[in-house]
Amino acid sequence: MATNLPISSRRRKPFFLLLTLILILTFSLIYPLYPLYSRQSPISNIPSLTSSSPPPCGALPSDLTNGHWSNDTTPRQPLYGATCPFHRNAWNCLRNGRAHMDSINSWSWFPDRCAGDPVPRIDPVRFLRAMRGRKIGFVGDSLNENFLTALLCVLWSGDETARKWKRKGAWRGGYFPKFDLIVGYHRSVLLANYTWIPVEELIQFAKDGIKGIYRVDADVAADDWTRVTKFYDVLIFNTGHWWGPDKFPKDKPLVFFTKGKPIDPPLGIRDGLNAVINSMVSYIEREVPGRTLKLWRTQSPRHFFGGEWDHNGSCLFDKPLKVDELDSWFDSKNNGINREAREVNSIIREAILGTRIELFNLTYLSEFRADAHPAIWLGKKDAVSVWGQDCLHWCLPGLPDTWVDLLTAQILHYFGR
Repeated sequence: MATNLPISSRRRKPFFLLLTLILILTFSLIYPLYPLYSRQSPISNIPSLTSSSPPPCGALPSDLTNGHWSNDTTPRQPLYGATCPFHRNAWNCLRNGRAHMDSINSWSWFPDRCAGDPVPRIDPVRFLRAMRGRKIGFVGDSLNENFLTALLCVLWSGDETARKWKRKGAWRGGYFPKFDLIVGYHRSVLLANYTWIPVEELIQFAKDGIKGIYRVDADVAADDWTRVTKFYDVLIFNTGHWWGPDKFPKDKPLVFFTKGKPIDPPLGIRDGLNAVINSMVSYIEREVPGRTLKLWRTQSPRHFFGGEWDHNGSCLFDKPLKVDELDSWFDSKNNGINREAREVNSIIREAILGTRIELFNLTYLSEFRADAHPAIWLGKKDAVSVWGQDCLHWCLPGLPDTWVDLLTAQILHYFGR
């Protein structure tokens, strides 16, 4: 049939074939770039792996572990005061009259790779704008609540219309209406499900000398947070501070179960912690979407000096510890009362190795700050005589604000903002 076409048509055919080939080649070159310019593309939320510029100061995990404290530059000024509506009474050290608050807030953390500069202070409004419509969740014990409170108060300084939020089973939280941002906390001190069984209901356990047991289902995540695994864009987990005889004494021990049956032989508390953390890591890997930023916060160190919390342990310090003092406080070889932070961290590191959960290692920079706890300034009469000094939690404003600077830098970097 082609031989019967007019000569003009036969001349035009090669031209159209050439034009078609050019269009196909052009489209093939342009199309791979299209998602980079599409607002709806998930690629736009992920940092470029080929970028030649280094991540901002504070955005790398190493920025938490390689650095030093200094107050030789212009002292940091807190972004909020005693009137923040998200404060918790015992941590509101300004209102409680804690001594040396100016000194506590004068110290800045200087990561080694940041050319002599401290971690930049968060710009609350910029962060709120960048995270518009997103949700940030904390899951764990009161040290994560301490962290959450600092973040809420810092962000409140950028949006004072923020209001308290307790939906989705959250223990507490905040909503920032101008930016449609939610920050929530789900209290789950062991992460795994645990229930009290009084001695009268025990059948298969020895009853001598106990009042009952706490049954811990090491392979079952607690209801406190299982319903929100797909709700948040960022999740920060922790556990460890409840895993001791002060919370679970010999007459009320933890007994570990798996697949509905007691583990035999029974696990001690540290082996039980190991079993729970590994199970929870597996659960997070299965149930939390891959696009979610998942962080596991390492242990916040205690600073009891001279005894445990119930044996006159004290933290009446007015300046940070020195580098050469840290091991004497925290190395397990010294069998000190504050050693558990590093011991728990070793379990955490091994459990998340090779997973999509990132380590947020705030332990080392926090080990220095023996000066930054509420100590005797707890805001309630006779609190110290009942509970002892608080050398576990942190004053606000204070050290957790530096955690916030580092956390928000990493969040912005993750989402390419």
